[in-house]
Amino acid sequence: MSETDHRVVFTPSGRRGRFPAGTPLLKAARALGVDIDSVCGGRGLCGRCQIEVAEGDFAKHGLVSKAGHLTAFNEVEARYAEKRGMKPGRRLSCQACLAGDAVIDVPPESQVHKQVVRKRAEVRDIQLDPAMRLHYVEVEEPDMHQPTGDLERLLKALAEQWGLTGLEECDLHTLQRLQTALREGDWKVTVAVHRGQRITAIWPGFHDRAYGLAVDVGSTTIAAHLCNLSTGEVVASGGVMNPQIRFGEDLMSRVSYVMMHPGGDAELTAAVREGIRRLIGEVAEEAEVAVEEILNATFVGNPIMHHLLLGIDPTELGGAPFALATNSGMTLWASELGLVMNEDARVYILPCIAGHVGADTAGVELGTSRVNSLVENVNDRATATR
Repeated sequence: MSETDHRVVFTPSGRRGRFPAGTPLLKAARALGVDIDSVCGGRGLCGRCQIEVAEGDFAKHGLVSKAGHLTAFNEVEARYAEKRGMKPGRRLSCQACLAGDAVIDVPPESQVHKQVVRKRAEVRDIQLDPAMRLHYVEVEEPDMHQPTGDLERLLKALAEQWGLTGLEECDLHTLQRLQTALREGDWKVTVAVHRGQRITAIWPGFHDRAYGLAVDVGSTTIAAHLCNLSTGEVVASGGVMNPQIRFGEDLMSRVSYVMMHPGGDAELTAAVREGIRRLIGEVAEEAEVAVEEILNATFVGNPIMHHLLLGIDPTELGGAPFALATNSGMTLWASELGLVMNEDARVYILPCIAGHVGADTAGVELGTSRVNSLVENVNDRATATR
């Protein structure tokens, strides 16, 4: 083994080896049987062999990986990026050569045999009770003799035409669009109301499309179903590999990464949120739905995925007594999680039950009607389990 040999690890496959300095990553990948696409013979023309360098101290692999551990961006890559475009941080594996130890992530679009991740939604009779409901109303026009705001007249119309007497709040983004929508719709608009309490979206005229997401954040895969909130129909489903895999294949490896790398929890949170954003875009495109029409989402996951999605350090879950930061359900704005949906979309995170019994289990219990009072009694259940 030469002193100039460098270690390389490819994720998500986990395949690794040692190669001399100056070895193109594509050549190393093929020698290890890593699945990277290429049809131009390594000439930098097709752009299908793009990879990313994972930076950091990877104790699990016993190496430090940096972008500088590859040869510099060359003219071939610069020409391809100029003509075809390339995401920041991406390299062409046929051009980038080893100059040090490296952990290399092969994104799904660069894989020949792209993994199809799909968790089928079972068809069953469900009584619909969506948190978001659409209401079409006709609003009185402004009158100089009755000085009141457009929002107040909209609230009055909702009370008179729909009986929404307790409705007093309107999200800021919706309020900013309110006057334009009223005038474009000739004082006829459709509004989305969250749990009969808050206006969260508005469209000029009649609008009957509103969608919600059901998302399972698993340690290996993330699955999503896009549903019509009016009919309950699942209009699109999809899945992606959880990008956190490059930090560790199993949950405890990821907790260990956080414990050994300051700021590691933020890296893992950013990775899983990016995967979810990509998945949302894919299912919306499949169903030909504008992301602005996605008004609601529900998330489940095991406790560690739950905490990392929320940006909570999962270190306490790495050892007894496996203390949760919270085991209660919560409702958030989608923007708080950096998700690309309607600007005022709501996200509901199901409650966890105990340190290693998560919101995914709560979802199963609710979905199969085994414990109808699970959410109401979750605090008692968590105490009894511990």
